[in-house]
Amino acid sequence: MNSELRDLKWALVASRHRSLRQAAETLNTRQSTLSRRLLDLECELGVDLFERTTGGTKLTPVGREFLDLARPLVDEADRLFLVFKTRRNGGRRPLRIGICSSLSAGNLRETLAELRRQIADADVLLVDGAKEGLLGELAVGAIDVAILTSGGRWNDRVLPLWGERVVVAVPDHHPLNNRPAIEWRDLCDNRILLTRSGVDSELEQLLSVKAGGSGTLRISYQDVSVDRLLSLVGAGYGVAPLLEGAVGFICPGVAHRELHGDCGQMRLQFAAYWKETNSSPMLQTFLDLLRARYPDLSASATSG
Repeated sequence: MNSELRDLKWALVASRHRSLRQAAETLNTRQSTLSRRLLDLECELGVDLFERTTGGTKLTPVGREFLDLARPLVDEADRLFLVFKTRRNGGRRPLRIGICSSLSAGNLRETLAELRRQIADADVLLVDGAKEGLLGELAVGAIDVAILTSGGRWNDRVLPLWGERVVVAVPDHHPLNNRPAIEWRDLCDNRILLTRSGVDSELEQLLSVKAGGSGTLRISYQDVSVDRLLSLVGAGYGVAPLLEGAVGFICPGVAHRELHGDCGQMRLQFAAYWKETNSSPMLQTFLDLLRARYPDLSASATSG
C-alpha cells in the first residue's frame, strides 16, 4: 500500500478515537509515528485535519469533510486488495454483495445460508452503503450484485424480491410500547433516531411525506451501526424506525412495534440489481437461489 493511501487509512482510524495513543494501539504502531504521519498529511494538504488539545484529538470541520470523501476510496481499495489477494492465493473470488439493510434476520440471511449449503467453500464480501452509492459501485464493477429498495436509476438487470415491514424500536417504558401498532403520526412528537447509511434516508423521506414536511420531525442522525442505535433507544434517547430484518438484534430494554400508515402496514420493497455482463459463476448461483424464492413475474427484468 503506498504512503498516501496508508496515511488516509491512519487518519480515518485516528478520527474514530479521541486519543492518538488509542489510535496508535489500534494500528499497532508508535504514537510518535502516527502523529508524524498525520502532520505530514496535513502539511501536504495545507489544512489542519485535527484539533489537538490536552483533552484529546478531534476532527476540524475541514478534516471531517475531507475524511468523509476519503472513506469510500479507502474502503474500495481495501476491497480491491482483498479480492486479488484471495485470487493470488488460489481461492475462489468472493461474491461481492452491496446491502442497505440489516442481516440479523430475514430473507437475505436465509438466501446466503442456502448459498453456503450448496457451495461449501462459498465466500461473500458484504458492502454496506446508501442506495445511490452502491448503484455507483455496481456500475463500475466494484461489487457483483446489490440488494436494495426498489426504484432508482439503473438501466441493467433487476429482479423484484421481497417486501419488509417498517417497524419502530421503542424503549420498554415508552407509552408507544403499549400499542399493538404505531401510526406514523405518533412519531411526530418523539425524537427519531436514524443512521446515515442504509435505508434510513428513504425512511426519513417516507416519514417526512406522511408528516407533511421534514420540519415537523425531530430527527437525530447517529454515525453508528444498528446495534449501537438500539442501545440508544434502550437508554431512552428516542425511537428508531427500522426494517424488520433488524429485529434479530436483541437489545435489553427495547421492543419493536409495526409502523402503520393510512392503509395499514408500511413496507419497503426490495430488488436485486446486477450487470448483464457479469459472468461470475457464484453470482449466477446466487441469482438462481433468489429466483427460486422470488420468481420474476415481470415482462422484462431489464427496467429499473
